[in-house]
Amino acid sequence: MASTIPDPQPGTGTARETPPPQPPSGRAGRVEAHGIDHIPDHERHGRPRQLFSVWAAANVNYLSLVTGGALILMGLTLWQALAVIVTGNLFWLLTGLLSISGPAAGAPSEVITRAMYGVRGNRVNNAVVGWLISVCYFALNLAAAATAAFALVEMAGITANTGVKVAVVMVVAALTLAIGVYGHAMIMKLYLPITLALTAAFAVVAVGVFRHTDFSYVPAEPLTGTDLWAVLAAGVTLIASAPLSYTTSADFSRYLPRTAPARSVVGWTFLGGFLPGAAVCSLGALAATVVDMTDPQAGLRQLLPDWFGPLLLLALVLGTIAINALTAYSAGLALQAVGIRIRRSLSVLADGTAAVALTLYGLLASDFLDTVSNVLQLTVVLLGPALAVYATDIVLRRNRYDGPALMDETPGGPFWYTAGVNPAGALALAGGVTVSALCVNTLYTGPIARALGGVDLALPAGLVTAALLYTLLTRGKWRAPTA
Repeated sequence: MASTIPDPQPGTGTARETPPPQPPSGRAGRVEAHGIDHIPDHERHGRPRQLFSVWAAANVNYLSLVTGGALILMGLTLWQALAVIVTGNLFWLLTGLLSISGPAAGAPSEVITRAMYGVRGNRVNNAVVGWLISVCYFALNLAAAATAAFALVEMAGITANTGVKVAVVMVVAALTLAIGVYGHAMIMKLYLPITLALTAAFAVVAVGVFRHTDFSYVPAEPLTGTDLWAVLAAGVTLIASAPLSYTTSADFSRYLPRTAPARSVVGWTFLGGFLPGAAVCSLGALAATVVDMTDPQAGLRQLLPDWFGPLLLLALVLGTIAINALTAYSAGLALQAVGIRIRRSLSVLADGTAAVALTLYGLLASDFLDTVSNVLQLTVVLLGPALAVYATDIVLRRNRYDGPALMDETPGGPFWYTAGVNPAGALALAGGVTVSALCVNTLYTGPIARALGGVDLALPAGLVTAALLYTLLTRGKWRAPTA
């Protein structure tokens, strides 16, 4: 069985040796054998088009409805909100770009980023950008699923008191983690039928919403000037936080043959994220023109036939389970990549435990909608620069990654750099995060945002700064090695 524990490799030469034949690991009914180790060529299979259903199932979800409706609540007109939704979802192109590194390296994103940060630097990167943020997103999505499940329980005549709420959260988390534990093959098998089921359910939602939408909706006091630009920028950041959160997209493409066309990998990933992401967010915005979307479930039920209420709630729970299974899977790999000696299946369970604790706090001790908006906007301060460094590295290397060499964690290895840290990646990420933090306007207002009248440019500023710094540093003193 292939190792799923990130043991240090014995050296570059050994790391390049061809491993003995492995048992089949692509069966949905078996717990995935691989963790962060390299996937040998004889275990590579599938076609890029399979990525569409993976990302589509993950983007037909409750949180997308919430964020779409939030744009109207922030004071935008309907057409301004729709423009923001399309713009924010275009960032799925970057998610698609990152995914091409999976087939090239035969390794997950959590290992490929050793090329950017060095072996030790990458452990810190995975601890914060990989594991911590993944757990936060897991908790947010779990809270979203739980609120729908609470309503379903109430429909069954059961009072959703604190004890019942805790039980519901545990059941939804268990279903989610089961998919994450079984791993890649289970995800590939389940997500096409999940996509079809969710598409059917949301088609009914779309009919109900379109029948009632006020397409000429304008708020009582339309935003103008700096206030408008501030909300537009915040809205794009809010929507873009979804694709930006998947800096781990190679995790789901790494089993594809290395000969898989890069354009197809980018295209199917982009379409799988963009089409449902834009559609479901738009439904939230359209519904918000006629009902109060501070409570999306109650609002939508006013627009839909009574018989569909329970089915809508089931669809919301199913969609959130789909997105959270991907998050739990990647968080498990990130925990291994930090250097903790734990099997992937157990690391997924550890992530779930942390996320459940955060979820219960978010549901029982704070305002859910405010928490979602603030957390999603604030995480972009880290995610934007991290994604920019990763994407820039792919472009500079022309996507040439040596998977076995990336497994070499020994001093003197090709990705050890200086004391285990690549100064180019570390400085580029730090610089991007710093500039982004100066521009943010969410839980706090940075000095640049304050000078601009509240306009939040954290996303573009962080992306551009990190990309430029990494390009300059890798072409200068600390040039990144190529395969």
